[in-house]
Amino acid sequence: MAVDVAIARPELLQVAEAVAREKMIEREEVLEAMEQAMSKAGRAKYGQEKDIRATIDRRNGEVRLSRWTEIVDQEPVENEDTQIPLRIALKFKPDAEVGGHIVDPLPPIDFGRIAAQTAKQVIVQRVREVERKKQFDEYKDRVGEIINGVVKRTEYGNLMVDLGRAEALLRRDETIPREAFRNGDRVRAYIYDVREEQRGPQIFLSRTHPGFLAKLFAQEVPEIYDGIIEIKAVARDPGSRAKMAVISRDSSIDPVGACVGMRGSRVQAVVAELQGEKIDIIPWSNDMPTFIVNSLAPAEVTKVVLDDEGRRVEVVVPDDQLSLAIGRRGQNVRLASQLTRYDVDILTEAEESERRQEDFRKRSGLFVEGLDVDDVIAGLLVTEGFSSLEEIVEIEDEELANIEGFDENVAAELKRRAQASLERRDNELDEKRREMGVDDKVGEVGGFTPAMMVSLGEKGVKTLDDLGDLAADELIEILGADSVDEETANAIIMAARQRAGWFGPEEQARAEEEAAAAAAEAAALAEEMPGDEMAEGEVAGDEMLDGETTDDAGADDAEPVGDEAAATGTVEGEAEGEENGDARA
Repeated sequence: MAVDVAIARPELLQVAEAVAREKMIEREEVLEAMEQAMSKAGRAKYGQEKDIRATIDRRNGEVRLSRWTEIVDQEPVENEDTQIPLRIALKFKPDAEVGGHIVDPLPPIDFGRIAAQTAKQVIVQRVREVERKKQFDEYKDRVGEIINGVVKRTEYGNLMVDLGRAEALLRRDETIPREAFRNGDRVRAYIYDVREEQRGPQIFLSRTHPGFLAKLFAQEVPEIYDGIIEIKAVARDPGSRAKMAVISRDSSIDPVGACVGMRGSRVQAVVAELQGEKIDIIPWSNDMPTFIVNSLAPAEVTKVVLDDEGRRVEVVVPDDQLSLAIGRRGQNVRLASQLTRYDVDILTEAEESERRQEDFRKRSGLFVEGLDVDDVIAGLLVTEGFSSLEEIVEIEDEELANIEGFDENVAAELKRRAQASLERRDNELDEKRREMGVDDKVGEVGGFTPAMMVSLGEKGVKTLDDLGDLAADELIEILGADSVDEETANAIIMAARQRAGWFGPEEQARAEEEAAAAAAEAAALAEEMPGDEMAEGEVAGDEMLDGETTDDAGADDAEPVGDEAAATGTVEGEAEGEENGDARA
């Protein structure tokens, strides 16, 4: 074994202390970087495959270089450069045990130019890694804060901002349009992300983030800082316009007025920082229709139709308010959509009225053709909220008979005609399916309705093999997302493959269970589907429900005629029915 040799180098401790102060990191981390550099230089001299380690005494700077060899209980060893058998290790170290090490001191190395340069690179790299780790640890919990910095340099339009002990990146697309910064300019920005990266920036700034506007108001409005007023949502078109929804936890404080300030002093301070960006401050409401109306200010809103499931909303405005509601290049409605997180569609009162009338005519036509009734009775059904023949079949007789102008006999006749019309439609679709050559087994395995079978046939899905070849998204596209979900589609496809003989006995049994469950679920979904509209020219019921005109001036009190009217399904008072029908439409 080599003789223990150590060289005292107190200047190493002085250098480590100076570097630690300059980089604001721990002296221990600098010394560890020096040890790594010396270890690398030692391996370059004694062999890269050997475990060479350098240590620096923390008191006097004494440097020791040594070779470490692991003690193992196997012979021969896997790696002769780093391992030694226990039998041999006991000759050099009587208390040697498996898992320990034999440490052989090595003579110090003379750092040549190349070795010194290598050591320097290792130290610099290690110190940089420690410095970056310290920056990350310091700023990782400051995401969401506003910070001040100085523009250090510009790289491809992106700004490198000096934060004092760290450097951050302010990308070009995170700056407000038309604002320009030069080297040395002070900049205030929002920390929106901190990522631990091996190279490049780790701290990312923004002046367009909605959080920047919210934090600026928190600095200007004490009530926000104290939590009395809460900013619920922010939407921005940076440099142009913004909307901010606020709510007060104290009923005596007006949240909008507090944010605006005396003569607009508070909001103007924020506007100045955002390069003149106009800010609409609106009250937050838990009632979504009310909040949507507020978000479209300054436009007036007549009506709101909300679809919570689809996250869509239709807003009706007066004709002269349309351009104001939409805003320049759609800005107002776009910001309202971002603020409420709903897709907002704007309609004028005239457009909404026209659409409502068209929908009324469309549904009335469905009942005129499907039930073989006149426009008055069809209009009454639409006015009462019916939209499909299935709804008429499923409603209770008593509820249908309670409609003004109807009685039990009329209700029964309407339900009979609706049922007959649906059966004819299904028969026609089934006949069309057979003409297409769609196998009956396809319907059995999926529990498909005749309309679904025709849709499959039109897409070339006619056999179990064709159905089994489909992917779930393809089946959903053919039948519609309202008819089948992904889980059911997968089960139907697997059941089709099983019925087609694609699997072995065990897989067959498991697939049969899945097929039964899929068929039951598909049938349940089919029952919930709204009825298809009647095909044009489709044959209607055998009997007529004609309205007979009466000249009686007291038509307001007209009642259905007795047994004769019930038998033929006629209803007197057509003039009244037309008047009522038009009014309800």
